[in-house]
Amino acid sequence: MLRIIAGEYGGRRIRTLGGMRLRPTSDQLRETLFNIIGPRIVDARFLDAYAGSGAVGIEALSRGAAHVTFIERHRPAVECLRLNLLALEISKRFSIIQGEVARALVQQGEFDICFLDPPYAEAQEYEKALTALGRRITWARDALVIAEHSKRLSLPMTYGSLERVREKTQGDSQLSFYQPQICNPEL
Repeated sequence: MLRIIAGEYGGRRIRTLGGMRLRPTSDQLRETLFNIIGPRIVDARFLDAYAGSGAVGIEALSRGAAHVTFIERHRPAVECLRLNLLALEISKRFSIIQGEVARALVQQGEFDICFLDPPYAEAQEYEKALTALGRRITWARDALVIAEHSKRLSLPMTYGSLERVREKTQGDSQLSFYQPQICNPEL
């Protein structure tokens, strides 16, 4: 089980799926992520792609995100996510899309923060999702795209209009921060 670190649901525990299918973002890496994005989360439209158990998106809701869209293709993970939201009595401010992330991204509106955490072994998913996001024409003001990946995977500096503005390595994981070139980097 994972815990929600801070905010409205801080200290509460959520379920994860057993086995190697899902690799939830650790408490420590989530804390690092949210320390970096800080006050940007309040009232943000947040995307948790490859959501798994929903730990990152639920943390965003706990810290004041206006709305979180969860995208996950794996049916058991979607059920785990639904159970976590139900256990925390979260009934509003979210939507769940079950399906392929790159395809779902094309159909979505603007987000302030997009978090991507594909399975580390599926490197092609980074390419698909970041390329789809890099083709977007409209962006929220100061939008931010964050990809969690293995530190052994080197992601390109740019994907279409997205440009990497920061990297943060912690243990085996790395966070790569991208912004549309039309935005002014604040990180």
